[in-house]
Amino acid sequence: MRALRIHKFGGPDNLKLEDIPIPSVGDSEILVRVHAAGINPVDTYIREGAYAALPKLPAILGKEIAGEVEDVGEGVSSVKKGDRVFAFLPENGGYAEYVACQQANVYPLSEKLTFSQGSGLCVPYFTAYRALVTKCHIKPGEILLVHGASGAVGIAAVQIAKAYGLTVAGTAGSIEGMDLVKKVGADHVFNHGEKGYLNNAVAAIGGRGFNVVLENLANVNLGADLTVLDQHARVAVVGCRGTVEVNPRSLMLTEGSIIGVMLAGATKEEAEETAEAILNGIDSGWVNPVVAQEYMLDEAAQAHHDIIHNSGARGKLVFKL
Repeated sequence: MRALRIHKFGGPDNLKLEDIPIPSVGDSEILVRVHAAGINPVDTYIREGAYAALPKLPAILGKEIAGEVEDVGEGVSSVKKGDRVFAFLPENGGYAEYVACQQANVYPLSEKLTFSQGSGLCVPYFTAYRALVTKCHIKPGEILLVHGASGAVGIAAVQIAKAYGLTVAGTAGSIEGMDLVKKVGADHVFNHGEKGYLNNAVAAIGGRGFNVVLENLANVNLGADLTVLDQHARVAVVGCRGTVEVNPRSLMLTEGSIIGVMLAGATKEEAEETAEAILNGIDSGWVNPVVAQEYMLDEAAQAHHDIIHNSGARGKLVFKL
C-alpha cells in the first residue's frame, strides 16, 4: 500500500510517500480501506517533533480517517466487510491506503456524509463536544464566543452549541470565512482582524460578556478573551501555538475558569457519550462537516503548509485517497 511516512522529525519535506505492506489485523482490530484522511494541526506538531507524545520512527501520521471495512479480527462483531466507517487513531496511521483500527475507535458512517466529511468528524467534533459539553457543561440560553469559528473545530463548535440552545458569536479572518460561519448557524460574526472587534461582539450580545469561550489560538487571543467574560464564565482552550501573557485579575473579577482540553484525555465512558451524541447529530442533521480542500497524498508538503499558514480558514483539509 501507499503511505506517507516520516523517518525523522522536521519540516514538511520529511513526509515521504512510500510503498509498504498492508498491516495485519489483530483480534480486536478492523482493517479499513481509507478513502479520506483528516489533516489536523497536531499532525504538523508531531512531524516537527514538537508534541508531548511522539511516535517511534518511521511513523505514519494522521489521527482520523473514513473508508470501508476491508477485514476484521476474530473478536470483532460490530462491523463487516464493506461497511462505511470513520475512525479515530490515537496512535496515528491515517495517511495511508489501509489502517488497522481498534474496534472501540471505529464508528458507522452515515450515507448522509461523504468520506471526506467523515474524515473530519473525530478530531473536530469530538474535541468541540468535549470542550463545550463535557468540560464547560454548556446550558441552553448561554452565550458562546468561538474564536476561530471558520476552521474545522470552530464549525463543529458552532453546530453543537446551536443544537444545545446557545446563542453563538463567531470570529473569522476573511469575508468568505465570515459568510461560512454565518451559514453554519452563528448568530453574530466578526472579523478578528479588525480593531475593536471584541468590543463590537460584546455590544452585539447586550454588553454583559460571554458565558463560554472556545479558544482555538490561545497564544494570540487568551489575554483578550479574559476581558470579555460574564460572571463565572469558562474559557476552553483547544488550540495553542506558543506562550501568552495574561492578567489573572481579569479572571478574578469574573471568577471565571480557564479549562485545557485534550481529546486523548477522555475516559472510555466520556468517549462513548461523545460518539453517541455526534452520531445522533448526524442522524438529526445538525452535524454537517464542511470540507475546504482535498489533497492527494503526493501533495502532503503543501497540505501541511496550508493547515498552519493559510489565512482565513474555511473548513476541513483532507487527503483524498
